[in-house]
Amino acid sequence: MNTRISRRTALRGLGVAVSLPWLEVMGPLTAWGGAADAKNPAPNRMCFCYVPNGKNMADWTPKAEGKDYELPAILEPLKAVRDDMLVLTGLTADKARAHGDGGGDHARALGAFLTGSQPKKTDGIDIRAGISVDQVAAARLADKTRLASLELGGEHGAMAGNCDSGYSCVYSSTMSWRSATQPLPKEVNPKIVFERLFATKPDGERIKQDARRRSVLDFVREDSKDLEQKLGANDKRKLDEYFSAVRDVELRIERAEKMPPVKTPDYKAPTAIPANYEEHIKLQYDLIALAFQTDVTRVVTFVLANEGSNKTYPMVGVNEAHHELSHHDNKPEKKAKIRDINKFHTTQLAYLLGKLKAVKEGDGTLLDHCMIAYGSGNSDGNAHNHDDLPILLAGGGCGTIKPGRHIRFPKETPLNNLWVSMLDRMDMKVNAIGDSTGKLSGVN
Repeated sequence: MNTRISRRTALRGLGVAVSLPWLEVMGPLTAWGGAADAKNPAPNRMCFCYVPNGKNMADWTPKAEGKDYELPAILEPLKAVRDDMLVLTGLTADKARAHGDGGGDHARALGAFLTGSQPKKTDGIDIRAGISVDQVAAARLADKTRLASLELGGEHGAMAGNCDSGYSCVYSSTMSWRSATQPLPKEVNPKIVFERLFATKPDGERIKQDARRRSVLDFVREDSKDLEQKLGANDKRKLDEYFSAVRDVELRIERAEKMPPVKTPDYKAPTAIPANYEEHIKLQYDLIALAFQTDVTRVVTFVLANEGSNKTYPMVGVNEAHHELSHHDNKPEKKAKIRDINKFHTTQLAYLLGKLKAVKEGDGTLLDHCMIAYGSGNSDGNAHNHDDLPILLAGGGCGTIKPGRHIRFPKETPLNNLWVSMLDRMDMKVNAIGDSTGKLSGVN
């Protein structure tokens, strides 16, 4: 009979720690709130993915409500995971509005997205917003995972200076706030993210790889041999699949380092960041999946591009700057290009959701045990409005969410009501976050 091992088992060697996915030998996983095995509950995870500059809303919002809705053009890439997600219409980020502060809708959109708080209009050091929902969760989970949270990005952003009508650049580039005055910078380099996930030393420094750039798996080879003696056939197969995924990410990062840097007028991209933006996003999504699969963290934020970003998207035939195109003045040719950019982003989201759905965990999948929130703090980028936001919620939330529907909420329903509801499904009871007025009904 196989010897039971702990859910927290990790392989170690020379300063490297590689967490393991769930294995049968660890005991059964149970749904959120279940009591079949209190020592091994299925952990619920949350991830917040942000895309800038709003959407072409006519190509985003389904016409019908409920189950029998048709996917509009922007959501069409999500067809394979249609039954694993909710399209949520009618949610509002009121604190992204001016309220007497004038211009700066892009800065406020991202600054208020997870906080529900009005960002202070300043380009100095006296920045202020509010604690973000991810950090509320991270504080409660800090003793349960190696990393309390993970903050990722697809585009560098300044943490100081004036970026939007008198608002500090920190608001336009940062989604996660540990406190009202402490924004958490995002990590754009997949190499560094990978090392954070899998490389540790007692003094907290990253390990220094030698010139041969050995795989982290090489460092734990002996420990893995000892573990395999305790595993059955299914667990050995799952462990091999997991190690293959880890090594695949390593190899892709190594290839990315050898590619030419991204050429943009604003900054010189550091090495190890793929020149291809699509590959960059996919690498970050792969790392999110690995982080959740190994339970290194249960809380992730990912800003795919900064709010107000002027990235171009030649991979879909759009060579004009995104932000400038978002001010389309209702010109059909510009709106069509915004639609193509939006569709590019949902295509990448489909990649993440498909990857999570492919990982078996307990009686379900990793996606069944996740809540992936996706959207923007702007709806129509031309109007800079912050109501009827484009929001998706994917995953089963450990059985607490009933996906496969389009839900329309009453106008002015606070976006932060959704965040409070997600915390509730993480077994975290909070009265309010920012401008929330209660939990969001109807998602289960």
